Amino acid sequence: MDFFARFVTKHKKAIIIIFAVLSVVSLIVQTQVPIVYNLLAYLPGEAPSTIALNTMNEEFTGAIDNARVIVPNVTVQEALVYKDLIANTEGVVKVTWLDDNAKITEPLETLDQAVVEQYYKDNFAAMSVVIETGKEVEAIAALQELVGDPNLVTGEAANSAASQNAAATEAVLIIAFLIPIVLIILIFATTSYLEPVIILLGIGASVFINMGTNIFLGSLSYITSSVAPILQLAVSLDYAIFLIHSFAKHRKTIENPEEAMRHAIKESFPAVSASALTTFFGFIALCFMRFKIGIDMGLALAKGIVLSLLSCMVFLPALTLAFLPLFEKTKHKPFMPSFRKVGVMATKIRIGAFLLVLALIIPCFIAKSKINFSYGTGMSSDNAVYQIDENTSIPVSSIFGQASPIVILVPRGNPAKEDRLSRELQSVNEVASVVSYATMAGIEIPTDYLDKETLSLLYSDDYSRIILYADIPTEGTEAFSLVEKIRAIADKYYPGEALTCGESVNVYDMKDIITEDNSVINMLAIVAIGIILVITFKSLSLPILLILTIESGIWINLSVPYFYGDIVCYIGYLVINTVQLGATVDYAILFTDHYLQNRKRAFPVTACVMTISETLPSILVSGLILTFAGFLIGLVSANGVISQLGTLLGRGALLSMCMVLFFLPALLSLFDKFIGKTTWNSHFLKRERRRRREKSN
Repeated sequence: MDFFARFVTKHKKAIIIIFAVLSVVSLIVQTQVPIVYNLLAYLPGEAPSTIALNTMNEEFTGAIDNARVIVPNVTVQEALVYKDLIANTEGVVKVTWLDDNAKITEPLETLDQAVVEQYYKDNFAAMSVVIETGKEVEAIAALQELVGDPNLVTGEAANSAASQNAAATEAVLIIAFLIPIVLIILIFATTSYLEPVIILLGIGASVFINMGTNIFLGSLSYITSSVAPILQLAVSLDYAIFLIHSFAKHRKTIENPEEAMRHAIKESFPAVSASALTTFFGFIALCFMRFKIGIDMGLALAKGIVLSLLSCMVFLPALTLAFLPLFEKTKHKPFMPSFRKVGVMATKIRIGAFLLVLALIIPCFIAKSKINFSYGTGMSSDNAVYQIDENTSIPVSSIFGQASPIVILVPRGNPAKEDRLSRELQSVNEVASVVSYATMAGIEIPTDYLDKETLSLLYSDDYSRIILYADIPTEGTEAFSLVEKIRAIADKYYPGEALTCGESVNVYDMKDIITEDNSVINMLAIVAIGIILVITFKSLSLPILLILTIESGIWINLSVPYFYGDIVCYIGYLVINTVQLGATVDYAILFTDHYLQNRKRAFPVTACVMTISETLPSILVSGLILTFAGFLIGLVSANGVISQLGTLLGRGALLSMCMVLFFLPALLSLFDKFIGKTTWNSHFLKRERRRRREKSN
């Protein structure tokens, strides 16, 4: 470490230039990182719906509808004009309407009313649209302008466009609100007005470099792209504060700034690296999810923590030394008050806090497992509302019902069996319509009589494609029940051969997979962090107490939605288990490290008072930044997954702070003797030793 510290202080100018260049290059490169907006793309390859989707893409050229445009207040002839306008919109591949399924030259009253009302009802026309992948934003915006109401354009493509539009603006907005808050908090934590800016630049460089190096991951989910930079900044700022405080301490006794910085690097590295290591393994645990967004988020966040540690130990010291003269000119008196009274108060109520948490954790642990979950992408047009006039509005879904497409692929070659399957699917209450060769042409009509475009939609060389439209939302109890029903019917006719896909089916598989992931990654994170804590404290008891402290906060955090009756996006629920543990266990490590030192010269209660007074400023700074970051994400984001992840993170950071400051002191003092016996070289002050000191005096 001495060689490393000397290298950093000696080559500070070169280090600043290298990091500045890397930051600028990374900011440019990060614009080229492909962003994935469809979370269903992260389903593992062995998922039944993924197999079905891949097979369909290989076998069929005709695309499935991914949007629906409802045109209000039109006649049949006007609807045909709109159809042409929609078809000529950039990004639109195909439009299907009533004229493709019935002879509209005849009076509508003479046609099959079930067919007519799928496309035209009460002067509303519903167009089924295929939008090219990658052109959702432009196409949806043009279609919304065409019909005059964004809520009248719905479907998977509309949801994707909404996610892309939100992701493009929300991260910038969150940063714009967060930076001033962080600067204000850091001004209280430092003694110079310039220090907060230098700290932000030091950690900010690692955030920029992390964003740019994501290019090596191939692509990034929009959730990771939105959350990772903010989370990395919030989690790793305390590394920088620890170094700056250590440098300020050594400056009081060492005149040479470079020598003081070398001591600060050597002193802060063990604590900062231990803190970074627990966070790193908390994020790495996400990589063991079968649902591949875990790898996406885990690698990006873990890489960010490594880069933050490197920046804190290399770039920040060089930057601090370079701007040291300005530090002196911008000094201010300490704004952080003494927290001794808080320490005394916290220790007085520690038993009450212990009993309160003890009473809460079991009900909260049970409650968190009974939450109502959603499993989709967080952006849904299912609840869109159409404003008829100033006083009247109706749900868009009530005009024509839902139209959630589900695709069934069956081996080609038995038209009679396909016909029986299609008829049974049509008899299912939730199914609005079924499109197959049997329903469109009839099994008695030779395939030569159908045009190539229609035929390519229904038949490939090996498979027959049946498309049904369900009049229910894309996810939820009804949707999942329907998926099970459809799979059972298809399996009855084609045992082990039928394949199913579609948004509802994909979300159903997502539910099964990520539910299994929860216990696995949570246990991995606990075990990995537990091992690090054993090595850090050389103790068998302290890792249990520290993990219990943070896990209790997690259980309380995750139980809140149950008591409020909220529906929680399961992805946010899954991720917060490891993120809150990895990001906030640092508070417990810092507290315990100080407690062990204070316990060598004071008894448990006094040691707790001293520890709270010493660590509260650092815990407050780190915890409040993470809390504000989380709640800002929750307030600003319109995406359900990102918003709930932010809210859970903000509330989790706040709860973790409270648990460390009130519950952990109770655990440490109550189990003091046990800790002393199970911790190597604890050297706790004993009462016999105090009596001998009193006698010697």
